[in-house]
Amino acid sequence: MFVFFLLRKYNPRSSVFRIQYFRTSVAFRDEVITVKTPAFAESVTEGDVRWEKAVGDAVSEDEVVCEIETDKTSVQVPSPAAGVIEELLVPDGGKVEGGTPLFKLKKGAGAPKATEAPKSEAPAAASPPPSAAPTPPPPPPSAVGPIPTTMPPVPPVPAHAMDTKPVSAIKPTAAQTAPSAQAEGGAKSARTESRVKMNRMRLRIAQRLKEAQNTCAMLTTFNEVDMSNITEMRKVYKDAFLKKHNIKLGFMSAFVKAAAYALTDQPAVNAGKDFTSGNLQHVGVSFGTSGLVVPVIRNVEGMNFTDIEKAINLLGEKARKNELAVEDMDGGTFTISNGGVFGSLFGTPIINPPQSAILGMHGIFDRPVAVGGKVEIRPMMYVALTYDHRLIDGREAVTFLRKIKSVVEDPRVLLLDM
Repeated sequence: MFVFFLLRKYNPRSSVFRIQYFRTSVAFRDEVITVKTPAFAESVTEGDVRWEKAVGDAVSEDEVVCEIETDKTSVQVPSPAAGVIEELLVPDGGKVEGGTPLFKLKKGAGAPKATEAPKSEAPAAASPPPSAAPTPPPPPPSAVGPIPTTMPPVPPVPAHAMDTKPVSAIKPTAAQTAPSAQAEGGAKSARTESRVKMNRMRLRIAQRLKEAQNTCAMLTTFNEVDMSNITEMRKVYKDAFLKKHNIKLGFMSAFVKAAAYALTDQPAVNAGKDFTSGNLQHVGVSFGTSGLVVPVIRNVEGMNFTDIEKAINLLGEKARKNELAVEDMDGGTFTISNGGVFGSLFGTPIINPPQSAILGMHGIFDRPVAVGGKVEIRPMMYVALTYDHRLIDGREAVTFLRKIKSVVEDPRVLLLDM
């Protein structure tokens, strides 16, 4: 009737226009679209889905619906428009490839939830009338009283449909203690057990670490660094540095710059089993987030302390937000692992294949050391260089580590090119 009225009142050209407008504004308002898996990087073929939303959840435009965990990083899948999740096409934890349909979205922010019960079923879920009073539970057993033999009545189950959410979208609750775990005195034991599937990224990390252990002839050499000068420099300039560059001055920039300087002096440490990097130093810095990730700072040989701190700050922010791309972690020629942020005193890092060496930093602790024939208390750090002995000789490894020590203990070595 509405279309007929338009045809009578307006000329044919206007009628077509009004009919199209009516269909766009009403019939297509609740359009259902299928969202597909975004394309992965060339080195990634598949990933595991972890749902953040469930069927019936309302989402806004660009709100994250799920994350796809790959071997190297996690890819967030946002909603292309505001609407309601109509259907999940992949189970939680399921494997997907690029272009695989993920979920169906009904456009329209005001659409009701798909799992909401109809109004006609509301009386079925109502509480029983006051006249039907529930039977009181039996009194607790006493030492002399009789033991009850009847069970209390089971409360009625609501007839309306319950929301179904994926496992990853449900927050964990406190586990209940089994009756058998109660002690004789009535105290409850908090013994719980849970099993968590290892995610794809950690599986890949474990595989690479084991490959490095099985294939590399790993050897570790150690040294200690007196952090007095670099600590004093940081203490004097940290406020001015923060005010000018809006970032904090840390110790990592000194070690990254020292590594670039030492790699120039010992290029064999900057080469791997499958490549020769020449004079390019792409230093990876490990970050411990949900999994160990190693984003790369490129062309460190041409950067100063400020440039390095900015790059570390940017990569660290992306790692915390789980926004690192595969390109951020490819192409490293050398790696630095800083276990000192967790209070580590001493350790031997594992090589990150196909690289040939890795530098391990540790915590700064006051220790008695001999200085000019006298015992003094200095802030000291142990450093370790693990290297592939098939490619690097001991002389080169020890020389490299001594270069690191000299630059960090006295940054003026960089200015004098000593």
